[in-house]
Amino acid sequence: MSLNADVNKTPLRRKREEEEEESKDERVKRDKRDVSRLESCLDPPMDSGSIHEVIKYAPSPLPDRHYDIDTTEPVSCGLTTLGELLSWKRREANPFNVATIPLAPREPPLAASPRRTLISHDMMGGYLDDRFVQGTHVEAPYAFYHWEYIDVFNYFTHNMVTIPPAVWTNAAHKHGVVMIGTFITEWTDGAAACESFLKDEESYRAVADKLVQISHCYGFDGWLINIENSLSEVALRNTPLFLRYLTDQMHLRVSGSLVLWYDSVIDTGRLLWQNELNEKNRMFFDACDGFFTNYNWTEQNLEGMSGYSGMDGRQADVYIGVDVFARGDVVGGKFETNKALEIIRKHNFSVAIFAPGWVYETHEDKSEFRKNQDKFWALLSDYLYVHRPCLSLPFISSFCQGFGKALYWRGQQETEKSWFNLSAQEIQPLYYHTELEGGAWVRSRGCPDDAWSGGCSLLLDGLIPSTQTTPVCAKIFSLHVPLATQTLVSIIYKPSAGISVSLELKTADASLCTHMDIKDVQFSSVSPERLDEDHQLFRHFSQLCGNFIPSGWTVRCSQLELRGCALKDVCLSIQRDGPPEDTPFSCRLGQITVRRCGLFTSVCLNSWMSPVFRFPPSSFGVCVFTMWCGFVVPAPLQNPPLQV
Repeated sequence: MSLNADVNKTPLRRKREEEEEESKDERVKRDKRDVSRLESCLDPPMDSGSIHEVIKYAPSPLPDRHYDIDTTEPVSCGLTTLGELLSWKRREANPFNVATIPLAPREPPLAASPRRTLISHDMMGGYLDDRFVQGTHVEAPYAFYHWEYIDVFNYFTHNMVTIPPAVWTNAAHKHGVVMIGTFITEWTDGAAACESFLKDEESYRAVADKLVQISHCYGFDGWLINIENSLSEVALRNTPLFLRYLTDQMHLRVSGSLVLWYDSVIDTGRLLWQNELNEKNRMFFDACDGFFTNYNWTEQNLEGMSGYSGMDGRQADVYIGVDVFARGDVVGGKFETNKALEIIRKHNFSVAIFAPGWVYETHEDKSEFRKNQDKFWALLSDYLYVHRPCLSLPFISSFCQGFGKALYWRGQQETEKSWFNLSAQEIQPLYYHTELEGGAWVRSRGCPDDAWSGGCSLLLDGLIPSTQTTPVCAKIFSLHVPLATQTLVSIIYKPSAGISVSLELKTADASLCTHMDIKDVQFSSVSPERLDEDHQLFRHFSQLCGNFIPSGWTVRCSQLELRGCALKDVCLSIQRDGPPEDTPFSCRLGQITVRRCGLFTSVCLNSWMSPVFRFPPSSFGVCVFTMWCGFVVPAPLQNPPLQV
């Protein structure tokens, strides 16, 4: 019937109705598009000037253990079972825990160091405040900043596989320090795991391959292997093969890597600590890069090892263990750990200092942590050897230790909230207390009470006695930085009244530093020419920085012209201005920068805008780094940062 009615319509009428119907359909479609667009885009609704955005949340592909249960912040963690290790896949790895700083070269290279220092960081089960890869707020955290003294840092827990938190790896690598994790088996479960993965070649290679992949993925440098349970005959026979395969694969995949064996099992399969390297455990030493002895040694053990032919010229690869907690029958420990080091160095061995966090863990007043830590390492300093990180221009440090009770930028306090993030730690200076001739003394320490950028400044204090007419020289950095022909050096500081300060730099022929033992290279002392405030470079520096210098801070720019030289030491010369009388002094250093003059106009702002503290500490986990005129600009990923 409808068909007949449609047929009877005139062509003109039928065309008009079709156009009206088509127009109606278009309006409906347009309205639907508008509604859809408002739900998914940032278009303003017709009746409002506000902006609407639909935010959609997708579940994280990572397991729950990679997030803190209270804050949901990403965290570092280890693996607890053999099954977890064997099922580990790179595509399921925690991207937040990937270290972003490669291992810096150093002088002397680790392989050329005759007596090395390793610390094994075992504190309260591990993965404490340091597990927060983007930083956290904590009143009094534990941190380490005497990097110039150590060669290897081992992060230790009793998880089967301890993966070092990225914040530790980043801090170690900046200073040329090797970072190693821990693979441990112990007790009945450990014995069962060993029987499983050491039963044949396929099984031990599978475990070794996973350890290599984990190290390569997360950016650290090797493993301490600690088998603290008895082994069957088959497992014992395969253990050196496992060690050799793991070591070879690590060397192939990770440059500068180390695999160390802990003094535990002997050649019969028994768990029997020897406290020395001997014929009963040499089979493990021969299969890897080094041997970490147990802690209950005596000087007779060291004397016996000194003449032991089984070391085969590898005395530097034997690390004598020292338990700072002084558990059991040990030499030294606590604030007498230096007694153990004195004996160890007497016999020319390397040292492994276990649990130096004792200075934090056993002292209730955490506000005294810096004081206790500085005291501990000062007592050891006579038996430690300073290595120099090899860096390139521009070199910049605001002395930040990676934590503080406030956050500073350009000499002003940005926040008053305590924070902790070791990835934000900058190249650390030398810390010491030195007694000089005639009663003079000088001390170098980190101070959180005021800073130019970050969480603390470097405070130099001391005494110039009345009889001293020459300046006191305070060494700040030992490093290796090839210099440009024209170099600009700037310091930002706050001196006490009655003194004047100037920079003193020690340099050496850069080509000799490459081909000769550093002990044989002669250093030259130079004082860079100070630029007047009306100098073009100084004025341009001030203009780019907004001509803003907070009260109390002094900026000094100096120019240095040298060819083919490398910077080796940075010192501050402190001179009394007044009459000859005992003069206590202090000088707070906020920042030191060394850069080539050719890049000055492009990167001048770098010395005033810290590459770290333009972002809150918690924004540093997985970062994308972009190079711009020598200035490293971190770009945080799109996870919501914890605002300071």
